[in-house]
Amino acid sequence: MLSLDFLDDVRRMNKRQVPEGPGGPGCGGKPSGRTGPVRLAVRRRRSLTHPLPPQLYYQVLNFGMIVSSALMIWKGLMVVTGSESPIVVVLSGSMEPAFHRGDLLFLTNRIEDPIRVGEIVVFRIEGREIPIVHRVLKIHEKQNGDIKFLTKGDNNAVDDRGLYKQGQHWLEKKDVVGRARGFVPYIGIVTILMNDYPKFKYAVLFLLGLFVLVHRE
Repeated sequence: MLSLDFLDDVRRMNKRQVPEGPGGPGCGGKPSGRTGPVRLAVRRRRSLTHPLPPQLYYQVLNFGMIVSSALMIWKGLMVVTGSESPIVVVLSGSMEPAFHRGDLLFLTNRIEDPIRVGEIVVFRIEGREIPIVHRVLKIHEKQNGDIKFLTKGDNNAVDDRGLYKQGQHWLEKKDVVGRARGFVPYIGIVTILMNDYPKFKYAVLFLLGLFVLVHRE
């Protein structure tokens, strides 16, 4: 006969050999550890929240630096030249043969420089958004020293009084944007094409932005 102590030992050994299943001890099957599903969920979450590649951040930052540099250069030119528009493009043929459509003009507008007959000036007229590039035809000086002047395009038959606002016969110094100091021929033709064809402008801007973003040094 077997002793009770021996039977108790056998029962304990059988319990230890029975694997634990998903339903708890004694249910059989593989262990129900949660390590596998938890790791899988973590991996999926990491893949969904993975940051953008550093190269893309670099290209966006590079594009922002180019735009900022261009604005800084433009502001610097405004300070040096004294003109709100240091560089303009000739949009019409009214100044031919001196300047042609598409020529790029460099302007200055220093207060101490007097306006002279024959000088080419860029001026604004009330009610017109685009400045005009014409030559000073006449100067009218008042007794108090104020200077007024009349302009005309070299290729036009008459002066610009028909372009001025109603009742205005002379321009004043406050109307001047700048005075032509130099030019580069036809380099501004791209600006004219963008003004005449808006789709072309958007295409050029898109290509420039795309080039900056995908270009890798």
